[in-house]
Amino acid sequence: MTGYGAACDWARRHVEAGRLPTAVLGVATADGIVALDAFGATDGRPARIDDPYWLFSITKVLTGLTAARAIERGLLTTETPLTGAVPGFGAGRDDVVRLRHLVSHTAGIPEPPLDPVDGLGTALRAPGRDFAAGTASRYSTVAFEGVVELLRRIAGWEWDADISAWSAELGGAGFTLDPSAGPHTVVDAAACGIDMARLARVRNAGAGLIGTAGDLLALGSALLRIGRGERGGPVQPETLAMMRRPLTDGIPRLDPYPAASGQDWGFTFNLRTRAPGLIDRDVYGHAGWSGTEFWVHPTVGVAYVLLTNQGVRPGVDADQLDNAVVSGV
Repeated sequence: MTGYGAACDWARRHVEAGRLPTAVLGVATADGIVALDAFGATDGRPARIDDPYWLFSITKVLTGLTAARAIERGLLTTETPLTGAVPGFGAGRDDVVRLRHLVSHTAGIPEPPLDPVDGLGTALRAPGRDFAAGTASRYSTVAFEGVVELLRRIAGWEWDADISAWSAELGGAGFTLDPSAGPHTVVDAAACGIDMARLARVRNAGAGLIGTAGDLLALGSALLRIGRGERGGPVQPETLAMMRRPLTDGIPRLDPYPAASGQDWGFTFNLRTRAPGLIDRDVYGHAGWSGTEFWVHPTVGVAYVLLTNQGVRPGVDADQLDNAVVSGV
């Protein structure tokens, strides 16, 4: 972890204090991985740098990149309505939910648990709404089932197959929905009411993928290259710029991400452009419920990944890690 000693110490400190069971921390530049280490153990299983983990909501970024690729190919636009793929959607609604609403948490679809007993398709089609599309922002995972339906019914793509294809081209072929990959157990999932076996069965496009630090660091390196104008990778520079445009300007932000948290939503990216705790606010990416973190700092020229496996983490402030990574450049 040469050059990133403070970031390494942050991860080790939290594992040794018992605030995290394990941690895999990695940093990449546009040229590739520059730091990677692992700490701790899950039920006697030592963490290793190439271990798979449940990514939870980092999945949203991967699904978003696949949707953006369909836009590049003229199969969808950000204005494509969900009813074009799901005729039964929106019973009792007088608004139009479009792709841009689904990817920016502004669709107003009532949110079920991550692992709904009746499946995500049923939850997506449930009648009613929380608010009219585009008038507010409330964090949503079920909306990504709508993205999947648009990809499948209109573009003719299976979202996870496309992710596997483009990630393999980057050298990161590990993204999967299959728990037989052996991800580290999320130690408090059951206590928090999440049935991991059922989560795997529903194939959640907003929270269900499993991957390694190397998979995400390969993507981070590619995004840094694309951001400086290079061609190749999962999307083109113009598309990445589109994904980084805020889609939640001027509307109320509802819990758990009120306006005071200093972020906007782009096309699936969390844009922490006003985050009060960060040294560098030119940053985009996503976090996941179990403590996973994936962030790209284009001005500084680094991307980093934290993989861990505990949903409730008192005393853990990921902004501290972000600042330590940025300062280590």
